[in-house]
Amino acid sequence: MPPTTPSEVSRILDQIHRAYHGPAWHGPALSEVLSGVAFETAARRAIPGAHTIWELVLHIAVWMIVPTRRIEGAEIPTLLPDQDWPVAPEPAELAWQQALDGLAEAQRNLETAVGKLTDERLRDKVLGKVPYSIYTMLHGVAQHNLYHAGQIALLTKAGHP
Repeated sequence: MPPTTPSEVSRILDQIHRAYHGPAWHGPALSEVLSGVAFETAARRAIPGAHTIWELVLHIAVWMIVPTRRIEGAEIPTLLPDQDWPVAPEPAELAWQQALDGLAEAQRNLETAVGKLTDERLRDKVLGKVPYSIYTMLHGVAQHNLYHAGQIALLTKAGHP
């Protein structure tokens, strides 16, 4: 019997998983880049006018939660700036750990939701005024996570004198 071709959903799920957990062919995945980042480094604005690592983590979590809710059928309008870029709390170890835990939970929930999809459902347009399909949105999640993982890697280096 010939081997079966993986479904498109399983391929997308693999890419979303690799972008967060690794191994990724390009280098470190998001969780690998964040491993060992202290709350002081995460809160430091290493480049004037740029986001902090902490702000990026909160933003990435938003863009895991929104697609998860959209997959589940929610119609989510364009986010307001404070929804898209939540304000980081006062720097503290516990608050940083909560941000990382929230990110990990958002990733788990996203993977669970994607795992329940069918290839046919990938063609469905996301509800609301966004002009793209679930397929395009999910590829965007992986791209978005890796884009910001690169920023986090640079900010980590810039934050160490």
